[in-house]
Amino acid sequence: IITLSDLECDYINARSCCSKLNKWVVPEVIGHAVVTVLMLISLHWFIFLLNLPVATWNIYRYIMVPSGNMGVFDPTEIHNRGQLKSHMKEAMIKLGFHLLCFFMYLYSMILALIND
Repeated sequence: IITLSDLECDYINARSCCSKLNKWVVPEVIGHAVVTVLMLISLHWFIFLLNLPVATWNIYRYIMVPSGNMGVFDPTEIHNRGQLKSHMKEAMIKLGFHLLCFFMYLYSMILALIND
């Protein structure tokens, strides 16, 4: 969010912004897929079903990068067609999702510690 807002305010150029953001796309996809699979293996169905759409969206977004683009975030297209606003909106939604998941995981951990 901070990097995208810096790009929006012209504090950094599009190429450095996209290279900073693109280096975190693959770890995000892998991390979220691992968490989703772990929730499936541990039979936490509600959390698995909550994580499944986000993991699917991350994988879809990574797979559907057009050939010739630098990555999910492309400096030549980030200012076109309102992509900057949509990337910012997506980042805010993900922030809210991860905040919700953090408190759910914390509650689950405390509940498991109390029950044992």
